[in-house]
Amino acid sequence: MSSMGDQTPSESVSRLDVVIAGYSGDHEIVNDSLSSSDPLIRIAGLGALQRLGELDADRLQVHANDPDHRVRRRVAELAATYPTFNLLALLDDEVTVVEMAAWACGEHVHVSEAIFEKLIHLAVNDNDLLVREASVAALGAIGDVRGLPAILHACQDKPAIRRRAVLALAPFEGDEVDAAIEAALQDRDWQVRQAAEDIRA
Repeated sequence: MSSMGDQTPSESVSRLDVVIAGYSGDHEIVNDSLSSSDPLIRIAGLGALQRLGELDADRLQVHANDPDHRVRRRVAELAATYPTFNLLALLDDEVTVVEMAAWACGEHVHVSEAIFEKLIHLAVNDNDLLVREASVAALGAIGDVRGLPAILHACQDKPAIRRRAVLALAPFEGDEVDAAIEAALQDRDWQVRQAAEDIRA
């Protein structure tokens, strides 16, 4: 059995150690954590690196290919505040990563054509409800009229997605939008009706 003295620094610290290091400014612990064999330590390290003000799109990109999907999901979450980070690859990942990446795209607002087209595809075609919901929300946040057909399509989806789709109609105008809002006001789901009331207020 190996002793703690035989372990590398990244293996001898806990998640709490890494979190604390992000607040105390212990750069060595934080940097070591990013190469830990424990994905939860690596996740903590990314958050600590951000708190230290040392995270940027380039450093984040290094971890976008992490073998553990939980780390990649954290990358997608953190990428929301880095508009130059390219989220396209994470939109074609494990489902929880895709959901988070779609949400992050909405935070970017200005996205590439490839990402925009991918969001439209996900909003209409993805099998996962949360992915469709996050993609619809992102299209609403982006506000490009070319995403409107996908949002209108989502107004006929499952209740949670209909609620999100109705809210995503807020930036748009036109007869189709008005008709979708009117239909939502009569929806069998009260939260969909409330969403329609909210954007008409």
